[in-house]
Amino acid sequence: MIEVSRDVFRLAQVFTISRGSRTEARVLTARVTRGGVTGWGECVPYARYGETLESVASQILSLPEDIDRVGLQDALPPCAARFAMDAALWDVDAKQSGKRVWELAGLPQPGPEITAYTLSLDTPDAMRAQAAKHAHRPLLKIKLGTPDDMPRLEAVRAGAPGSRIIVDANEGWSAEVYADLAPHLVRLGVALVEQPLPSGEDDALIGMDRPVPVCADESCHDRASLPALKGKYDMVNIKLDKTGGLTEALALRDAARAEGFGIMVGCMVGSSLAMAPAVLVAQGAAVTDLDGPLLLAEDRETPLRFDEAGVHPSEPGLWG
Repeated sequence: MIEVSRDVFRLAQVFTISRGSRTEARVLTARVTRGGVTGWGECVPYARYGETLESVASQILSLPEDIDRVGLQDALPPCAARFAMDAALWDVDAKQSGKRVWELAGLPQPGPEITAYTLSLDTPDAMRAQAAKHAHRPLLKIKLGTPDDMPRLEAVRAGAPGSRIIVDANEGWSAEVYADLAPHLVRLGVALVEQPLPSGEDDALIGMDRPVPVCADESCHDRASLPALKGKYDMVNIKLDKTGGLTEALALRDAARAEGFGIMVGCMVGSSLAMAPAVLVAQGAAVTDLDGPLLLAEDRETPLRFDEAGVHPSEPGLWG
């Protein structure tokens, strides 16, 4: 049996990127029940890719009851619906076998990974205050993506002088804005720039000086994306809502590394259930950005554990 439910998680504070703001995370939870065992998975429908709660739920419910992980890869394209179902199928397989997902996937036993903490787009003063509040964290991610981002960047660095910083422009810059900002990114010790240009305009990165590594996010979905990224990007951001689940995410990670790309593992704003499969992909990644639960005011009943060592792999009571 396949079931889908809608769940809403309140955010701890308003979360803003260059495309808009939100006060809650609206997710879909897929459940697969077989032989008296239920596995589950979560996804975040994303308007940027034409997804809605209704359209994604319809995709999930259109699947045959006996679908397996192999058949799922052909039944749906890389998308949020496939992520939720892929996670649910991994979870039910693990429960039926009495093994953890990492064992079924032939992976080493996972450990904690230091994760970024995201500061949402705001005024420079507000972002400096956010940075100061979280200056104890080793890695901060800044949401930017406007033509006048320098005061924000300066403010965050002033607020958190000892933190490693990565920047996410969410496709909000032009080639000219990025070229102007690049030297200042170096000066302020930025370690990574995520998707500075719109995915349809990123050919401008070819031949452009990249003094700070540039990471593809919206331009990278699955393995089929990789050929078009050469010469433009140094890293790829693997998000399971884009790859369509853990199955493709692991394959993308291996293929990207073979092509010389660095690995970042990111997330949408969702609960611990959505982060749990991504923690397996994030093992050994250059950058882990799985802070979704840290941005919530409420979470799943058995949440992931976050501490000074980072985000820990899920307990069986949550997933896998």
